[in-house]
Amino acid sequence: MTKRMPVVAANWKMNGSRELVNQVLLQIKQSGVCQDIEVVISPPATLYSYFDEQKKIHELDHVFLAAQNINELDNGALTGEISVGLAKESGCQWVICGHSERRSLFKETSKVTAKKFMKALNAGLKPILCVGETTEEKETGKTFSRLTAQIEAVMHLGGKQAFKDCLIAYEPIWAVGTGQAASPELAQEIHRFIRGMIASICPETAKTVRILYGGSIKPENAAALFSQPDIDGGLIGGAGLVPEQFIKICQLA
Repeated sequence: MTKRMPVVAANWKMNGSRELVNQVLLQIKQSGVCQDIEVVISPPATLYSYFDEQKKIHELDHVFLAAQNINELDNGALTGEISVGLAKESGCQWVICGHSERRSLFKETSKVTAKKFMKALNAGLKPILCVGETTEEKETGKTFSRLTAQIEAVMHLGGKQAFKDCLIAYEPIWAVGTGQAASPELAQEIHRFIRGMIASICPETAKTVRILYGGSIKPENAAALFSQPDIDGGLIGGAGLVPEQFIKICQLA
């Protein structure tokens, strides 16, 4: 059985501060959690460079900085947007692509997400592809077809090698920010489906690709979720803003 290094990623969204950067990095170093797992932090873009500087000061080589989003174009008259080049120059090593809030609030299509995914990959950054279904899609039995469409959009653009050096995060939209996580059994069923879909085009990649669960993970439910065979870690929202909770989740991974 292929052993996959667990990953715990925190998406701060439009929250955080330099002080929080300092607190989180200090607790990561003191706890030593990054010796056994990969830790990824995704703060707002204004904190990228500061985070990168502080990470180097603390000598945390297994803590990675992720951009929350990039534009699919390299440059242009796009006020407020950030290109992959700007993200990389600011120290980002990973990129979140297609987060549920980008898809729902900003109407980002799977085609645009796929372009961002490939832009990150071609720039040498590791993309985290977020996929998931809405409450309505879940209740009408469209979960698997929705996930298939989101993943196929990337396959169509990048071919069977697209997922060789990336992560996939299953984040059911009905669980994000609600406090109601998917049950470990349901999450495992979905993760097994995603891995099986990758296996259908590239069996070797399916063994090594890491699939994270995202959606109301907290210390109380993390252990049960992480114990599932196809769940390789988590994409953390609210708990990622509370250093003690985040460190506990990392320890459970």
